[in-house]
Amino acid sequence: MRLSNLAIASAPMLFVLLWSTGFIGARFGLPYIEPMTFLAVRMAFVVFIMTAIALVAQVPWPRGPEIGHSLVAGALVHGLYLGGVFTAISQGVPAGISALIPGLQPILTSTIANRFMGEKVTRLQWLGLGLGLIGVTLVLHDRSIVLAGSPLGWLASGGSLLGITLGTLYQKHYCGRIDWRTGNTVQYAGALVLFGLAALAFETRTIHWSGELIFAIAWLVLVLSIATVGLMYWLIRRSAATGFASLFYLVPVVTALLAFVLFGEKLDALSIAGMVMCAGGVVLVNRGVGGVKPVAANAAASVIAEN
Repeated sequence: MRLSNLAIASAPMLFVLLWSTGFIGARFGLPYIEPMTFLAVRMAFVVFIMTAIALVAQVPWPRGPEIGHSLVAGALVHGLYLGGVFTAISQGVPAGISALIPGLQPILTSTIANRFMGEKVTRLQWLGLGLGLIGVTLVLHDRSIVLAGSPLGWLASGGSLLGITLGTLYQKHYCGRIDWRTGNTVQYAGALVLFGLAALAFETRTIHWSGELIFAIAWLVLVLSIATVGLMYWLIRRSAATGFASLFYLVPVVTALLAFVLFGEKLDALSIAGMVMCAGGVVLVNRGVGGVKPVAANAAASVIAEN
């Protein structure tokens, strides 16, 4: 029982660490391949593996409206979010900044959850959200880095924020009863079609195979698209939308640390102060979630019991 409790308690931090490596993996691979081609190749492998996993597990596949909901969620979470991140990095936006923009998700999520999903956001949560937002801004504040990205890169970053926010809420509201293995397979298949069409329309589809690219593809397929996304949906079902979204405050921090270790990106006193503020914001938001009973969280609890 203690081991189970430890696993549950460590799951959010494990998610943050693994999710952060996605930005690093994109930076490793993109010098050798265009972004939409990169994602199409990644999704082709993911669909193959996830189909095999679903068939072995003999779990039910989405039917009727469930297929449509899975495709919409996939277009948002995998299509718009991942497409935005990879395009942004390919257009000169640093990996840390590409993590920073979606790191604003809790502000947008809390607003949407409060307005449309019946989740009450407490004053303590608003304080935590504000503290986290300031912290994220401080983590990566160098204006010269901001200027490194093209207008298309920053537009893509904004799209990634919109995609992960709406995708998380849509997944929780409409796809909670769909088995994550078959549901994600359908989502990935839809995203594969989107990325393939984008690659055909806008890219040369030239691939310069290298050890770094092969490693990046393998990591992003096995660790990110399968293990981490599975963990993400498990966490979504266990928590209120605002509480889960608060984890994304830590992603820019961890990404910045990884970028510092792997690429020598600078971390100064303001960045360290921002990390402390982000951690404090996450603590406050999560404490605030414990004092309310959001509608979406109650629905997610019933889904866990049924699955």
